[in-house]
Amino acid sequence: MNEHISLTESTYYILLSLVTPQHGYGIMQKTRQLSCDRVRLAAGTLYGALNALCEKGWIVPLPAAEESRKKEYRLTDKGMTILKNELKRLRQLLENGEAIIREEG
Repeated sequence: MNEHISLTESTYYILLSLVTPQHGYGIMQKTRQLSCDRVRLAAGTLYGALNALCEKGWIVPLPAAEESRKKEYRLTDKGMTILKNELKRLRQLLENGEAIIREEG
């Protein structure tokens, strides 16, 4: 698995939203909330991203009840690894930036 994947902000928040299983509308709401309203996913964009993430094996759809039209998704182990690697990458970016700014300050 490529250890050096950089996620887009949208993908990062979609994966973060799916640490707990969610349906599409729940993912859109959670993404807006977590990003302080910076990331707003349109339905078409979200479902395209969900399909791509399923193809990569980072998320999977959960079996739906017959009477429900809502499809829920959850993070896979591979998706959790990708998310954790992204957190490490972001932490390193932040630490490097803060160290440089402190030196200049």
